[in-house]
Amino acid sequence: MNAIDFTPLFRTAIGFDRLTEALESAYRADATGGYPPYNIELTGEDRYRITMAVAGFRDEDFDIEVKQNILRVRGARKEENGGAKYLHRGIATRSFERNFQLADYVRVEGAELRDGLLHIDLAREIPEAMRPRRIEIRSDRDSVIEDQSQVA
Repeated sequence: MNAIDFTPLFRTAIGFDRLTEALESAYRADATGGYPPYNIELTGEDRYRITMAVAGFRDEDFDIEVKQNILRVRGARKEENGGAKYLHRGIATRSFERNFQLADYVRVEGAELRDGLLHIDLAREIPEAMRPRRIEIRSDRDSVIEDQSQVA
């Protein structure tokens, strides 16, 4: 496997160590084999939705947790075939685990199971202290003007 060289990024970016780890892990092959299929949708400014196709699963079959910026979705369906003998079983109901790396300040707002689709809503809430702000530049001339106004 080829390694990604992040040296150009480190020349101008500070504190993005976790970003490089996330990129490297995304570069590796997905071990889950693509089950269950999912979409990630931008639903508004700083709002996202993950939709997973989980036909045959019920609410109680899921375990959804967030820990250290990783959203982990697990599904485990209990077998209740009632002695049915399948000639063909094409609807996958096997257990799964999907992990999603969340950026800082992204929180899970809620989850909903509807029509065989699991919807997980997310929102990015940047604290006021982290939002852009204008920085004034002081000069020697400003201090001279302040000194003259104090004399008068």
